[in-house]
Amino acid sequence: MNQTTGKTRSKRERTDADDRDPESDVVLETRALTKRFGTVTVLDGVTLAIPRGSVVAVIGPNGSGKSTLLRLLVGDLPPTEGSVDHYGSAVSRATGYLPQRATFRPRFTAAETLEFYGSLLEEPDVRPLLERVGLQAAAERRVEALSGGMRRLLGIAQAMIGEPPVVVLDEPASGLDPSMSRHVFETITEMAAREQSVVVSSHDVSLVESTADTVVVLSEGSVIDSGTPDAVRRQFQAEQLRDIFDQIGDEDGRVSVVGGEE
Repeated sequence: MNQTTGKTRSKRERTDADDRDPESDVVLETRALTKRFGTVTVLDGVTLAIPRGSVVAVIGPNGSGKSTLLRLLVGDLPPTEGSVDHYGSAVSRATGYLPQRATFRPRFTAAETLEFYGSLLEEPDVRPLLERVGLQAAAERRVEALSGGMRRLLGIAQAMIGEPPVVVLDEPASGLDPSMSRHVFETITEMAAREQSVVVSSHDVSLVESTADTVVVLSEGSVIDSGTPDAVRRQFQAEQLRDIFDQIGDEDGRVSVVGGEE
């Protein structure tokens, strides 16, 4: 089991025997996760469990702590208190990550880009990932010649290298046309079908609602509700997830899911 805590600890300091059933479907868990910057508490006691093969969307108004949570999940920030635990067999990469503004070397081809990242993880055969995201025909095209949608797909493929059990995708459909956005979310569904867990961010609420198994609502750094999209809508008596933000104080009414600029 991998663990990140408020104190500096090695990646595999704890074992499955600590307190989580090794047969459990949970692959990632946060416990009382808290992050402070100086005297400001941005995330306050967030406890989540991410099941294997699920699509989880964490949504909330701008400024609710989503970006901080995202960075804690991928280990980019250490928590002030609490922990992030990864369960299961030892893997070369516990979490794959697509940042909102992924950058790649422009003169590399799509295939060369994946091969470079694959070499870092000692994964020699990464080209099949291009086929999984629908980029096989663009394998020899330079990154600078790829469309915005193709670059997002390349970023998803990069996040999948090493078959990490959890993949965090920050705004994977940002700036894409509806057809390409649907393709991105179809890829996410296929990832979950292969038993990878996906934590996804998107302003496209209709695709979030049709894809997510679980929605977690974050407000002012705390979880105020979680459940299936239908259950969350019923809890807030809302016809759409978008309507929830009128109730919890989003000034501009936009839906912002894990990883928005905050």
